[in-house]
Amino acid sequence: MESIRKNNNLKELHLDKEALATLSLAKEGILKPIEKLMDEKEAENVRKTRQYKNQFLPFPFILAPAGKRNKEVLKNTKKNEILKLMVNKQFMGYIKTKSVYKIDKQKRIKAIFGTYDKTHPGVVDTLKRLGEYAISGQYEIECNDIKKAKQTISDAKKAIDAKKTTAIMMAAKPLHRAHERLIRITLENTDLLVLFLLKPYKQDVLSYEIRYKTLRYFVDNFLPKNRVIIVPFENTYIFAGYNNAILDSIAAKNFGCTDIVLGQNHSGIGIFYDHDRINTILDTVKDININVNIVNEFVYCNQCKTLVSTKTCPHGKHHHISYHSPSILEILKSGLLPPAVLVRKEISAILLSELFKNRFEDLSKLYDAIMPSSGLLEEHDESDFYIKLLELYQTTSLT
Repeated sequence: MESIRKNNNLKELHLDKEALATLSLAKEGILKPIEKLMDEKEAENVRKTRQYKNQFLPFPFILAPAGKRNKEVLKNTKKNEILKLMVNKQFMGYIKTKSVYKIDKQKRIKAIFGTYDKTHPGVVDTLKRLGEYAISGQYEIECNDIKKAKQTISDAKKAIDAKKTTAIMMAAKPLHRAHERLIRITLENTDLLVLFLLKPYKQDVLSYEIRYKTLRYFVDNFLPKNRVIIVPFENTYIFAGYNNAILDSIAAKNFGCTDIVLGQNHSGIGIFYDHDRINTILDTVKDININVNIVNEFVYCNQCKTLVSTKTCPHGKHHHISYHSPSILEILKSGLLPPAVLVRKEISAILLSELFKNRFEDLSKLYDAIMPSSGLLEEHDESDFYIKLLELYQTTSLT
């Protein structure tokens, strides 16, 4: 690889981080049976049959980067020619060309998202980064992050001799009480639980680092040691479509999991049509060799006075408080503390102290003025303040 890096006579193909991560997943075997970039014949066969090496595969695995520079390079690339793979002007690997061919953008988009509706955010984003030409061939890239994730799971399994390893893919945006209930219930029925924390490539209000911090806090303080691990998961564009649940299952299996838990509202679980026949995910994952468990939605019922499954609660929706992540996030973005029934107070404190850094002009003075004190000099950060403030909200003698 080093000799190719130093060869200034080779052409360059410029990719974004998302394309690199997708190539890394395949290279490390996370997308098996995919092992290489498909040529035109293979890609067309997969598109028509949704099969590859006798296993269900929702769409072809191709590389077709956008950009005028990439277009000119691909148009003039010959068989067996080596191209450098560059990300942000840095050498990340190379590909030995087998073939270059023109693609049908509309068919590609529909295969991923099930639609070509240009108001669909995933369609819009993918169109921007999808070029006219695809390249096939064997490639080599640096993918240390995925190697590390695989090793983390392998080590955790060996440490406790886990026979059953269950995956949950989650964004935790934000981590709320229903997430906690799902994690606990899953943990009751598995030896090892792998929480794949989705790592998107767009800037977000809640960064991956903030979401990891909250999930890490919950795992470290409220769950059994050595039975839960958090693994970053590169949530690239191929997981954005209606085949999301199927691809999650493929990835979890190839990471070494025997089971995967999907929430009832997980994208891709619902009914879809394939070859004029009604299907669900359960019709396709049987070839993937992983046990798929569908969990019903959790709500807080003001009659049951606890979190319940919508399948077991006898009371109507008008008694249910929903754990709707975008709405809870709106509360946090407004600078408000969500009720503890929605989000654990310590989690809310972490999130608000990260979202609104140095919010208070004199935090120590404010804290001392309204909070009970031991009389000793104490240092308090913003996270402490939010926790104590929520405890005041929950005081009932005057309400």
